[in-house]
Amino acid sequence: MIYKPKFEHRSQFIELRGLAYHVREWGEREAPPLLMLHGWMDVGASFQFVADHLAHRFRVIAPDWRGYGLTQAPGTDSYWFPDYVADLDFLVDALVGEQAVPILGHSMGGNVVMLYGGARPQRCSHIINLEGFGLSKSDPARAPARMAKWLDELRDDMTLRPYASQAEVAARLIKTNPRLPADRAEFLAGHWAWEAEPGQWRIRGDAAHKRTSPYLYRLDEVLASWRAITAPVLFVEGAQTDARQFLGGLPDFDERLTHIRQLTYRKIDEAGHMLHHDQPEQLAALIAEFLQ
Repeated sequence: MIYKPKFEHRSQFIELRGLAYHVREWGEREAPPLLMLHGWMDVGASFQFVADHLAHRFRVIAPDWRGYGLTQAPGTDSYWFPDYVADLDFLVDALVGEQAVPILGHSMGGNVVMLYGGARPQRCSHIINLEGFGLSKSDPARAPARMAKWLDELRDDMTLRPYASQAEVAARLIKTNPRLPADRAEFLAGHWAWEAEPGQWRIRGDAAHKRTSPYLYRLDEVLASWRAITAPVLFVEGAQTDARQFLGGLPDFDERLTHIRQLTYRKIDEAGHMLHHDQPEQLAALIAEFLQ
């Protein structure tokens, strides 16, 4: 069995910063907009399950970031985080005009929208951050080794392993997230990968995303952006997530949250890092309540 959407999506491509950007939408075009931004090595279709509980009230809009999904890859050997922020700025202009819009981001997307909310506070009516924790504070003494690692990786041929079938892709998604039901995994596999040739399913993501950034994480600058956000922020965490542990524990995370002026913090039980896959109905209810 494969998951059957309650709301079918519409697709369009927008010429944006020299790239053909793919944007997926659910719901009526005249409904209030709600922009959703996916995380690293994911695609906009990842929000289908949440959209199915929101598209009766909102125009849910989910782009594929550059080099992911159906959006064109820039052909570069490295990806720069400020480009995601700039892409978002241009996407907001193209999709909703001058009005302020609620923006949701998951993981990497959550980190992007928090930076954007500080730089463009007037464009965000609400911010919903799904486990966009940030990274551990960096030691400046590591900068030379970090730059050297990036230089070394530029000489490596980055690749993503192929899969023999859509079912094998689905099994890989379940291995990463054992809470993911089989029907949702099968659905996602058809958007997360494509059959490039018989028996060769390829991930819809540029392998260059795997390269290390040459720059360290500058926590003080990130928190300055968080302090500049004027919109109310909903931060949602999966009660069973392992993301913080993967990021080194982030013992200062509670202190980081104090830099957000208007914060609502919630946890969803029986959910890990991919909480929009694990508990989409509960998440949609939190979002709807917050946006009211």
